[in-house]
Amino acid sequence: MTGPSRDLEAQFAQWRHYVERRRELGPADADELEDHLRGSVDELVAAGLHDDEAFLVAVKRMGSLDDLSREFAREHSERLWKQLVLTGGTDAPAAGVRSRRDLLAMGICAVGAAASIKVPELFGKHIDRDIAFYAPNFGLFALAWLAGFLAWRRRATTAVIGVLATLFALGAVAANAYPLRDDSQSVVLTTIHLPIALWFAVGLAYIADDLRSPRRRMDFVRFTGEWFIYYVLIALGGGVLIAFMIGTFNAIGISPETFVGEWLVPCGAAAAAVVAAWLVEAKQSVVENLAPVLTRLFTPLFAGAMMAFLVAFAVTSDGIDIERDSLILFDLLLVVVLSLLLYSISARDPLAPPGLFDKLQLALVLGALAIDVLVLLEITGRITEFGTTPNKAAALGENVILLANLAWSTWLLLRLVRRHTSFATLERWQTTYLPIYAIWAWIVALLFPPLFGYL
Repeated sequence: MTGPSRDLEAQFAQWRHYVERRRELGPADADELEDHLRGSVDELVAAGLHDDEAFLVAVKRMGSLDDLSREFAREHSERLWKQLVLTGGTDAPAAGVRSRRDLLAMGICAVGAAASIKVPELFGKHIDRDIAFYAPNFGLFALAWLAGFLAWRRRATTAVIGVLATLFALGAVAANAYPLRDDSQSVVLTTIHLPIALWFAVGLAYIADDLRSPRRRMDFVRFTGEWFIYYVLIALGGGVLIAFMIGTFNAIGISPETFVGEWLVPCGAAAAAVVAAWLVEAKQSVVENLAPVLTRLFTPLFAGAMMAFLVAFAVTSDGIDIERDSLILFDLLLVVVLSLLLYSISARDPLAPPGLFDKLQLALVLGALAIDVLVLLEITGRITEFGTTPNKAAALGENVILLANLAWSTWLLLRLVRRHTSFATLERWQTTYLPIYAIWAWIVALLFPPLFGYL
């Protein structure tokens, strides 16, 4: 009997990757499930089915993977609870050692990020009066240590580390090389775009163990969403801590506002970037189930909100205000839509057929595409009439990039709903297109100040 075909092996690999995302299933469990699946496929092929048919029937017989995950979680509850304690390890001693090393590395990087915020004070920069310095540099301070932690955890090669060092050096140039006034538009643009550019450098550190894998890049999308969730939770907890600290110390006649404003908040915010990443890595099985919940909750809500906006725009025909705050708001809306799409892709079962939720996503992306076209028309009209500014030029480029992605994503989603293309095609398009955003963010951060005059 000949071995499995290359296409069948690809399906096994995709299924195995999906299984391994369920952290309550250990490697031995995944091996057991895969052996069972392969045995079922061999029996069905021997009975006369084609490879693809045999694979689909065998997976169907096994039941949904979520049911299997819950079954294994019940049978191995002791292992699952061990994942929820501080070390987050498995039963293997080597895993426990690795977890403790991760904890130590996280602590070092978090302390380094916190200390980096205060180092500029040695050179006369103070956080309460040098906002034009700290605003563009804050992301640089925090994300450099985050990238270092991920690069260490992924055992990045020397070449990858060299690229990361180069990117963060360019970030330092973008944040500090130009003599920008406090009221310069470039200060705001750099503050917004430099962290975006550097976040893609963090992504390089995250995928350092498998740079060519589209699924690994999609894992980084999932990591981004989960990191944001943890960071917000840490921030909310920190806010409660600060409120109690101020209240209790004021009750005994001590004012902690200076310590809170100059030390606790900035240092804690920088350190939390590393801590949140460690939590995602250590507790991924806990947060991972939030991905489908969040996307299924907010996708119809955002789709309805955008449709309501388009109807209101058609009725009133008052045009769109494209001043700076409005441009930022509209771009954030489009980015949220794209994030919902990416996050749903990262959480979607690649073997599931298209359903109602895919149609809701199509409506969401269609609404975003229509809004993007309206904003682009307003921007180009204002530039034609009044000339360009850094804000308008940045918004124009961002909306053109979003337009291309949204337009092609709409087409792919339409084909997916009509079963004319595969889910893998949509996933491959998004992971291939992601670097375009990084390139534009670097262009804005590095080239816009001298291009538009930074004095």
